[in-house]
Amino acid sequence: LKDPSVVAFAWIVDFPFYEWDERSKKLDFGHNPFSMPKGGLQALESAETDAEKLSIVADQFDMVMNGYEICSGGVRNHNPAVLYKVFGLLGFSESYVEEKFGAMLGAFKYGAPPHAGCAFGVDRILMELTDEQNVRETLAFPKNGSGVDVMMNSPSVVDPAQLRELGL
Repeated sequence: LKDPSVVAFAWIVDFPFYEWDERSKKLDFGHNPFSMPKGGLQALESAETDAEKLSIVADQFDMVMNGYEICSGGVRNHNPAVLYKVFGLLGFSESYVEEKFGAMLGAFKYGAPPHAGCAFGVDRILMELTDEQNVRETLAFPKNGSGVDVMMNSPSVVDPAQLRELGL
């Protein structure tokens, strides 16, 4: 930033719904297959070529403050036909979608309403506003660099009797 004392915000929109995976040499989901594609079912049905599929954008957004993502959200899909098509464009069968996401499809079929939202990362906002260099310094329950909570001694070793009790 030109002036680090200035707090600057930007909305990031139009995330690609699909992207090209160089490793597998095929299309894959760009981020979240449960987001609503902009244009809905019509956008999906009109996409025949890979280039047309790559032009579909998700109804997702991020808010960035001074280069740090502080909020993420979007419109979630609530339409079974859209979910089938989203996966179908990548070659997944309807039976695969039903097997993997049957509970969600059931909710959709009973009338899950359109829904959208976002979540702010308060820890990231505090990090930027307090000029901290490490987000661990602004977390309510921080872990050290090894992922250990030194105040709670967590994670800790689990007793074999506890594992047996849980059937593990």
